[in-house]
Order: sequence, then structure tokens, then C-alpha cells
Amino acid sequence: MSKSANKEVITGGDFRRMLAGAYSEFLLEYDEIDRVDMSIGNNHRPGTNVLRTMGAVLEPLNDSSDESIGGLAHCVASAAIFGARGTAGVVLAQMLYGIAKGLSGKVEATSSEFGKAFQYGIALAQRVISGNAEPQIITVAKAVAKSAHHAVRASLPITEILSVAVDAGDKALSRMDKEPSGTMIVAFLRGCMKGLDGNFVSPVMNLSLGLSRSREDTIDPRLDVVCPYCLTFRIVQTRADASQAEKILKEQCGTVMVQRRNNVLYVHLHTAHPGRIIESVLGWGILKKLEIRDMSEPHALAHVRTSLMPVAVLAIAEDDTAAKKLEDQGATVILRGNASIPPSVGEIVNAAHSDIATDYIMVANSTAERSVLEQAKYVLGDRLEMVIAEGTAAQLKALGSFDASKTIKENAARMQQAADI
Repeated sequence: MSKSANKEVITGGDFRRMLAGAYSEFLLEYDEIDRVDMSIGNNHRPGTNVLRTMGAVLEPLNDSSDESIGGLAHCVASAAIFGARGTAGVVLAQMLYGIAKGLSGKVEATSSEFGKAFQYGIALAQRVISGNAEPQIITVAKAVAKSAHHAVRASLPITEILSVAVDAGDKALSRMDKEPSGTMIVAFLRGCMKGLDGNFVSPVMNLSLGLSRSREDTIDPRLDVVCPYCLTFRIVQTRADASQAEKILKEQCGTVMVQRRNNVLYVHLHTAHPGRIIESVLGWGILKKLEIRDMSEPHALAHVRTSLMPVAVLAIAEDDTAAKKLEDQGATVILRGNASIPPSVGEIVNAAHSDIATDYIMVANSTAERSVLEQAKYVLGDRLEMVIAEGTAAQLKALGSFDASKTIKENAARMQQAADI
């Protein structure tokens, strides 16, 4: 960390180390968090989900040439929101989203500014959990936020702000039965503190040297690379072949659609690196109508082109047998997942971001997927409605009540009622 006019300054490099430390901390604890969850009768694997969510930010963070703390924070937040899995992952993503909002536009940040950004992140994380009961993670978050607030007002260095917050979280946890949810928010803060001080060693990744694994049983973060930017453009006066162009772009992107009309290529793709894609196609012709949208931003996908049908039904299937039954009952698109390994927010958004339909109803197969669906709905707005079913049988009942003549909201209400019977 650098000093300027006797005031501590947090740089983009400091932020990188914090996140590396947080990932390393989750790597050390995710197995234990999963075991605690199973010991209380669940099988939601929150430790794995939060580790995979954190892993989704590694490659874009590693590849980013932006060294401003605000730019890096935005990059991290977009990747985390799209890569979020399970309630734990959504909570973490919202925390990172809040931190990014607090650091927006800043090249560097003072301890006070960074501390306030952390407070904002914790406040957003609290809002993710629905229901009247206060779960452990919210109790811990409130204790952490209160202590951080006093530390920020006292103008303490960021390492001391984090230390005070971790101590408050540990004290709150000591007064509760052991559950995984509250542990995760403290692990994130502890990891950030270790990363800032450089007191951590990660056996999985190194942000300066690229990704590598020294243990075969660890989760490879490259499995969770996300593409949160939607890039559309036209290439005029080009001889490029549409199928060949699509093949080349698919090597670098997620979803890719290329169409040729006369001498114009129409390109629509999802990527983590829009600048890199633009550079790679500059030699193909003249770029026109270039548009970049961050799909993690709320309602960034509100605009819909001509669709094949007004409403389509998406469903989450736990295996091939369930997928076949759901397709036979009328599900248009099938995603894979269950309570233990739910689909990511990005997978749901990508499924709904297509020309198949104007609006989508997502039928989940577990209540454990609710937070992920709510996050996807936050991104897509009124284009997505959700039905929470418990198991394939309940999903089939819900699908059986779908009526193409009714609106998306009417269908969602009918289908939820059928799933609950």
C-alpha cells in the first residue's frame, strides 16, 4: 500500500491481493463448510457454491489490464453476479457488487472510502435473504457492519478495519449454533485481511503467473469462467464467411450467433473481454452499430428482438431421466442442476437471453435455488417469472398447468399453485 499526505491509499494491486486471499481462505474452508451443512440435515454444499462463485472472478481479474480499484471492482462484481451459485454465492456476489458501487470511478481509495464500500457491500448482502426469520448470515453481517462503521469513523487503517470486523463476526458466531452461513462472511473478510498483508499461500492460483493447480481434488476455477458482456455489431464490406467467423469467435466467447445478409455480417455474442473481441475482428471489415451491455446490470436485457413465441418455459433437471420427462411435458429449455449443485445466475440469464421467446418462466426443482432465480430475475426484470417446485413430480404438475393463452404472470401463479398441491 502506498501513502500520500499521511493518508493510507488502497490501490488496485491491493484489491487483487485481497481477493486472492479471500479465494485462498474459501479454498481452505469450503470442505468444512459443506460438512457442517450436511451435519444439520442439508445437502446444499454452500462451501462449494461460494468457492465456485469466487472462482468465477479469477480469470477476468487475472486478464484485466485496468489497474484502477474502481475498474477492477466492477469487473469482479459483474463476474461474481453471473457466476453466483446457491444462496451463499448470491450473498457473496451482492457483497462484491456493493463494494464495486462504493468504489465506482476511483483510481485509488482511502481507508475510509474502502471501509465505507465494505459497509455498503455487507448491507446489500443482507437484503438477499428473504423471509421473516433472521438467518445466521444476517446476524453476523449486522455485527460486522456495526463494528466496521465505528472503525471507519475512527479513521483506522484498512487492515484494522478488517480485523475489527472479523473479531465482531467471530464473537457473533460464538454465540450461535454452528451453521455454515455466518462462517462464510467472516471467511471472506479474514481472507481479504490476509491477502492485503500477503500472509496467505494459495495452492490453486497465482494472479500474477496465471492459473495452476497442485491438487487434483480441488475445484478448477476455469470451469466457472463467465461471459457477462453482451456484444452486438455489424461488419460491412466484408468477404468473411458467417460459419467460419462463428467458429473463430466461439473459441473466445460463450454464446455466438453470426448471420450474413448480403455483404453484412450481423454478430451477437457473450464474452468476458469485449475489447479483445473488437480488436480481433477489426480486419474483417468496417464495424457498425457496436453495442456493449453488461448483462449483470439490472434490466440490461430489457430490449427483445423478434421472438418465436410470447412465453417459453425453462426447467432445471437433476438428471437425464428428469430432463426427458420435463421436455415431454412441454419445457422448452432444460438446465442441469439440483439443491447441491444449482445452475449459476449466468446460465439462467443466458438461457433466457435468446430469440426463442419474449418472456420466460423458470421452473426450479428445489427451494435451494430460490436465491439464484431471484438474482436472475433482478437482472432480467419482468421478462422472467419463477416457479419453485420441490422435485421432478412437482415440476411436472406445474408444467401441466401451463396455458399458452395466458400471460406470463397468470401462468406463473397457476403453475406455482399446481406445484404446491
